[in-house]
Amino acid sequence: MILCQISDLHIKAGGKKSYRIVDTAESLRRCVAQVNQLRQRPDAVVLTGDLVDFGKPEEYAFLRQLLQPLAMPYYLLPGNHDERGALRAAFPEHAYLRQNEDRIDYVIDDHPVRIVALDTVIPQASNGALAPASLAWLDQVLQAQPDKPTVIVMHHPPFKTGIGHMDQIALAQPQALAGVVRRHPQVERILCGHLHRAIQVRFGGTIASTCPGVAHQVALDLSPQAASQFVMEPPAFQLHLWDAETGLISHTAYVGEFDGPYPFYDGDDLID
Repeated sequence: MILCQISDLHIKAGGKKSYRIVDTAESLRRCVAQVNQLRQRPDAVVLTGDLVDFGKPEEYAFLRQLLQPLAMPYYLLPGNHDERGALRAAFPEHAYLRQNEDRIDYVIDDHPVRIVALDTVIPQASNGALAPASLAWLDQVLQAQPDKPTVIVMHHPPFKTGIGHMDQIALAQPQALAGVVRRHPQVERILCGHLHRAIQVRFGGTIASTCPGVAHQVALDLSPQAASQFVMEPPAFQLHLWDAETGLISHTAYVGEFDGPYPFYDGDDLID
């Protein structure tokens, strides 16, 4: 199985540029086209939050248009820029968004790797939190299928990154999540967004990671006083390949057209 992860889309209505600079709609269009054209097409796509910029119905309507060409099932998850009610209203056929009445916590059992989504949104806030009910639900869900490889997807990463301004809007009390995850060794990975960078950390007996943004990236500044800034590094998405012998193998793919591929060999000889 190949699971594609796209994160931090920040779509604005009518294609308006984010922060007056970033053409997030065009970046998503290019990403969707590239995912559809991959030699090994993903079995599913998970979008790990900040789907739109202000949680407005017209932004979700535009997002729906942009995602329509995707040739495989996709699963949506809110981030701190999203609004649960507007998201659910814009995607009424996505029944999994209503598995839980309040938070958008859900489980997808349709693939070789189980997908368990956790909603970390605090309305009108940039930081995140997991409700006690969500943690109890997660424990029960993981207990139900202890032998099936599982990924947990969420927006706010449950770890310190070293980027000061982002750590100030992190997930509260990540140790509570670590305690639950440590009891369930079938959890292959915790896949997150929010950071607009590729980061990996050991966490709760597994690996937690973040996906680059599909548009702009957070500036790489490993200081507690890091300013809140972004850079136009190449947009990217990730591919998570499940292999029964190895486990989950993750790749970062950059959105765009690049020279190559070129051969390493001319016949049997390495090109000099």
